Amino acid sequence: MTDPKQVHLKKSVSPYEHSQLKVSIGQMINTLLPLVALWYAAYWSLSVSYWLTLAFSVGASFFVIRTFIIFHDCCHGSFFKSKRANDIIGILTGVLTLVPYQQWKNSHAIHHATSSNLDKRGVGDLWIMTVEEYASASTWTKLAYRAYRNPLIMFGLGPIYVFLLQYRFNRKGARRKERLNTYLMNALIVGFYALMIWAVGWQSFLLVQGPVFYLSGVLGVWLFYVQHQFEDSYFEHEEEWSYVKAAVDGSSFYKLPKALQWLTGNIGYHHVHHLSPKVPNYYLETAHDAVPPLHKATTITILQSLESLKFRLWDEEGKRFVSFRAVKDRIRKPSRVAIGSAAGGPRKAS
Repeated sequence: MTDPKQVHLKKSVSPYEHSQLKVSIGQMINTLLPLVALWYAAYWSLSVSYWLTLAFSVGASFFVIRTFIIFHDCCHGSFFKSKRANDIIGILTGVLTLVPYQQWKNSHAIHHATSSNLDKRGVGDLWIMTVEEYASASTWTKLAYRAYRNPLIMFGLGPIYVFLLQYRFNRKGARRKERLNTYLMNALIVGFYALMIWAVGWQSFLLVQGPVFYLSGVLGVWLFYVQHQFEDSYFEHEEEWSYVKAAVDGSSFYKLPKALQWLTGNIGYHHVHHLSPKVPNYYLETAHDAVPPLHKATTITILQSLESLKFRLWDEEGKRFVSFRAVKDRIRKPSRVAIGSAAGGPRKAS
């Protein structure tokens, strides 16, 4: 990153790269207490109406998302000044959200360092193929990619696979600290769930926790998806790639209604977060408002975000996401360009 304007833009958010203990503790209180209260209300309502239980479960699932944002900030070391505090709260909130702390912390750091870099795909991101890669891929790779990018699979089966299976195992090449933390997290999750089942019974537990887990998982996958999958996003090869442009042009400003913005921990200001992961979630909006160049980031509303469901491939020629149908003629005529390593098997979101 040698462009003086880009250097200045990154420095412009540095005043917000600090946490406030009082604010962080307050956020834990206004997140975890409602989560517990809504979960208990869902359990209590089982004797009244399961529709009422589902209503409470929807509310609880949003507070699971808010809990994940705390976990997310702890992974970046931005929720507390103390590394130990970040680690402890990160592990505890990881148990509540079923996400292994050290594993996700490491893969997510790679995501930030390589986001929108066409030559460094595959860790902590979604599987994205370019038009040329797809045209040159084998039939099995194309089928796998189409299945992976199908909304029914990505948002229907994806949360179950990622949170119940993928996160329970260590990544290939994971170091000892990460491996041990994954084992610890699995043990804590099993112990916590066993305690809950002992307290309320396995049937009641499944009837309440099932919808909470699934809805929060779908919401989590959707937020991760939509914040980088918009039509005029940014992708470049290593020699042209810029960290700042990847942050501001390759991440969206997902403009949500105030209530949803609060429930999702301001993560809609994703361009600010990628520009500086050290800014805690409760200062993302402030940083965005204080730095005028950030107002030029791509703004996406809920209605506009639904259009991203049709995006399947990155078109290097047009510098935009496209559907399979939009480039069907080019796909039918396989390119002679060799496929890069990024066109391998399916990538998994972290």
